[in-house]
Amino acid sequence: MAFVLVAAALACTPGVDWAYSIAAGLRQRSFVPAVAGLCGGYVLHTVLLVAGLAAVLTGMPGVLAWITLAGAAYLLWLGISTLRSWRGASFTAGTNNDGGTRLRTFLQGMGTSGINPKGLLFYVALVPQFVSADASLPVPVQSGLLGMTFVLLAGLVYTAVALLSRTLLQSRPGAARLVTLASGVIMVLLGAVLLGEQLVPVLAAAQPS
Repeated sequence: MAFVLVAAALACTPGVDWAYSIAAGLRQRSFVPAVAGLCGGYVLHTVLLVAGLAAVLTGMPGVLAWITLAGAAYLLWLGISTLRSWRGASFTAGTNNDGGTRLRTFLQGMGTSGINPKGLLFYVALVPQFVSADASLPVPVQSGLLGMTFVLLAGLVYTAVALLSRTLLQSRPGAARLVTLASGVIMVLLGAVLLGEQLVPVLAAAQPS
């Protein structure tokens, strides 16, 4: 229950996942592919955790730095794409519903949560605190159950966010555009922060002593 409370609180914390859920709720006929993609990214983190790869990756700063850079570049691209389209968006559900769009939406959602190194660090830092070597279930099974619990909670929260954004904002195009603008800004800012975390130490080290 303690893990459920902590995981629910984290899932309810606004961030890039919320921004993507809101955008999907406003612009897609079905936001299910977007939410499924976000959950798919966390399923990937769960698999890495169970396999023990998550701890290995966090112990390899070079690899984690490249993952962070990839995640930052992806968030910047996604945020800029959102900002470029927000002015002309009609926010009428159903304009994007072909198979290719659904697959692209799913993959973008999976990339949003899966490439984000913060998600990887969350699994490494939080989940092991609730795993007990004395429990009746093996440690990998406990890790998998805890990880999938977070996936379920995140799926419920993101579904509610997408549904509420559609219900409350679709009839208010002005407010919907502002929310979409905010979503794009959040993605760009998070991408810039992640990029800065990697570039600042490199630039500092390059300065002559």
